[in-house]
Amino acid sequence: MRDKSPRLLYVVNIPRFFLSHRLPLALAAREAGYDVHVATADSDRASIERISEERLPFHPIKLSQHGTNPLLELRTLRSLYSLYRELKPDLLHHVSIKPVLYGGIAARLSGQRNVVQAISGLGQMRANDSAKARLLQALIGLPFKLALGGESRRVIFQNPDDLRRFVERGLVARRRTLVIRGSGVDEKRFCPSAEDLARPPVILFAGRLLWSKGVGDFVEAARRLRGKARFRVAGYEESTSPQNVPASQLRAWQADGLIEWLGKRDDMPAVYAGSNIVCLPSSYGEGVPKVLIEAAACGRACVTTDSPGCREIVRHGLNGLLVPPHDIDALVAALESLVEDHAQRKEMGAAGRQIALDAFTLRQVVGETLALYAALLGRDPQ
Repeated sequence: MRDKSPRLLYVVNIPRFFLSHRLPLALAAREAGYDVHVATADSDRASIERISEERLPFHPIKLSQHGTNPLLELRTLRSLYSLYRELKPDLLHHVSIKPVLYGGIAARLSGQRNVVQAISGLGQMRANDSAKARLLQALIGLPFKLALGGESRRVIFQNPDDLRRFVERGLVARRRTLVIRGSGVDEKRFCPSAEDLARPPVILFAGRLLWSKGVGDFVEAARRLRGKARFRVAGYEESTSPQNVPASQLRAWQADGLIEWLGKRDDMPAVYAGSNIVCLPSSYGEGVPKVLIEAAACGRACVTTDSPGCREIVRHGLNGLLVPPHDIDALVAALESLVEDHAQRKEMGAAGRQIALDAFTLRQVVGETLALYAALLGRDPQ
């Protein structure tokens, strides 16, 4: 006989993203009395094992993170439909574009009512301005309206720019939307530390190694500021993405003395502590970049682009500097100004810490999301 606890199913593109961005929320939901399940693509066995170690039932789905083959995309839709019919969740929480799109349609077809659709940034839909990308955006308008429609559905955006874009295009009614800014930061784990001033300042890029995340611009800035600062990259390949920066390129840049490549790191608080400035020159369709939230919590001044998501956490002149996307001259000038001014970095770091505490903690994000669950299901908030 099924447990009376409401069954909550998280549907995320890949298991690694669930672990890095939604695991604390899932554990909090279980603590609040939900029967929590997880569905992602059946890839990355180490991450799937980690999900299982947390005693979260795992359901593999057929999903290609970056694929566009229509037959394979239909396979994803069919896989989700079958899972929903079998599992009969009381509440669905879809995260990232494909789960939102295909999961929302599958939920309609299978009769699932209560659905949370989390738009965690627009990704390559915003970053890629090719003719193919523009055609794809035009074609998916109607499917998005189908996936997001319905009075018992709520759509979470991480920044107001994305929310406004969807509402203005008629993809979702404003009354069914809300902004929850990012996935939250554990302010006790990510906390300030004194800068090391006995060496040239270290400028850090952290994240997935994608051209659209600004890796190339970061390295060009390193070339122009050679000798004035050290440039470090902490990140990993995403080999299935057409925007992937291959490891061979990182090794070549390192051999040229432009960067220090740290690879994938699981000790990010220590990585931030070893840096003086955090730089993310992204043109990607960010929600609110996790790296910038963590950097702010750690009291580090940030340089990033004046673009949706990035400017949600970095306030120009307060806790960092904003530059136009792909403007190398402006990027170099911003970095150089902070390299030469420790006092400004210190002031910005303190301001960033306060911004993180005011609006971006894990506690706040989890509380707002659990309140949304309770409202949809008619439960008393925990």
